[in-house]
Amino acid sequence: MNLFRATYNILSDKTVNEKSYFFTNKMLFALFFPLLIEQGLEFFVGFIDTMMVSTIGEAAVSGVFLIDSIMMLLIFSFSALASGGAVIAGQYLGNGELDKGCEASNQLVWFSAIISIIIGLLIFLFKTYIIKLLFGQISSSVFVNADIYLSYMILTIPFVAVYNAGAAIYRTMGNAKRPMIIMFICDLFNVIGNAILLFVFGFGVEGVAIPTVFSRLIASVVMIYFVLNEKNDLHIKKTLKYKFDFSMLKKVLNVGIPYGIENGLFQLGRILILGLVSTFGTIAIAANAVGISFGIFSALPGFAINLGLTTVISRCVGANDYTQAKFYNKKIILITFITHLLVNIIIFIILDPVLSLYNLSPECKNLAADMIIWYGIFAIIIWPLAFTLPTSFRGAGDAKWPMIVSLLVMFICRIALAYVIADYFGWGVFGTWVAMFIDWYVRAIFYIYRYLSGKWMEYRAVGNNF
Repeated sequence: MNLFRATYNILSDKTVNEKSYFFTNKMLFALFFPLLIEQGLEFFVGFIDTMMVSTIGEAAVSGVFLIDSIMMLLIFSFSALASGGAVIAGQYLGNGELDKGCEASNQLVWFSAIISIIIGLLIFLFKTYIIKLLFGQISSSVFVNADIYLSYMILTIPFVAVYNAGAAIYRTMGNAKRPMIIMFICDLFNVIGNAILLFVFGFGVEGVAIPTVFSRLIASVVMIYFVLNEKNDLHIKKTLKYKFDFSMLKKVLNVGIPYGIENGLFQLGRILILGLVSTFGTIAIAANAVGISFGIFSALPGFAINLGLTTVISRCVGANDYTQAKFYNKKIILITFITHLLVNIIIFIILDPVLSLYNLSPECKNLAADMIIWYGIFAIIIWPLAFTLPTSFRGAGDAKWPMIVSLLVMFICRIALAYVIADYFGWGVFGTWVAMFIDWYVRAIFYIYRYLSGKWMEYRAVGNNF
């Protein structure tokens, strides 16, 4: 009974005076709901892409999925960099220093654009070697599809970086609606383009690649147009002349680089696991691809909430109000638990009929279903503590400690154990998922300890504490 009463008090804000707090329930809903829709659209497009590509064959599904894993590495890295800028801009906003918040935003956008172009050029020069290095044991048909798809995806790297930077700036202002609308329009264009090129003109993997290039280009251009609006509390300068402000950039990178390294190496770990998965054959690769593209919806609310949580915590910490920071941390983690429960109940109900839409063999379908079900169970039980809790630390400026924990646990549990369970014990591709669940549990233990220690409250990046 006490648990239910505490839950009710947290969700209804009855334990605090809302007038003295930064975010009411209505404001949190206005922040999180558009993020949920935006992230849902992004994952849904990936889900539809996988389903459409499956009509070409399992080799095409596998090739596209392998390259998407590389792109996810870059997308998460740029998203992490954007979060670094958002944390600093949000703390300045909470501290009432709007000019410095705008300068942090300006540094974020320009640095993201420059570094993404450099990365894109490097991948273009070495793309064949990258595919062979990461996925050397794939079949020739899978390699051809992967090579074609990567050639197009390289073009989107700067667009992804710039869009993420602009979207992070808007979310920092508490406006998640505009990025949602932009993403909705571009994703709609992407899906329609895929259908036309694949089913009308009979394209191969180019049919899902070309619309993706144009949709990401449009998203980045439109986002920058809005970020240039000087009426916003946070905006960037209307000039093509850029000068590094190393003092400001250092603050952005102090949060962005550790989080970027964490996200980048986390995705790299996934790619290394895919190298192991590729040794189990095309069925294993395809089932793994479908399992991830569908199962990712299990944690969709968490992904969306984490983006907004950075805004909430950075604003509280900028105002040097850790009472609010701790209150919102507990409240939002509880919301994550509840939303994950609801979403996964729906997934379990519709799983079989939706999987039937894929052009998969019975063996591949059953294997994918097992992955999705277990992913959903652990997404409810442990995911919020393993991934939402450390987001609060980063919002406060404490990015290095979560990075160290994440990397150590990933290499020891997720990668090393994956080889032991999947290969040595003979569990096959499903063993890589078991290792992932163990990874979640271990990192959750470390993050709970960090939160209770209170050391995450010693990293305020603006004001007198810096």
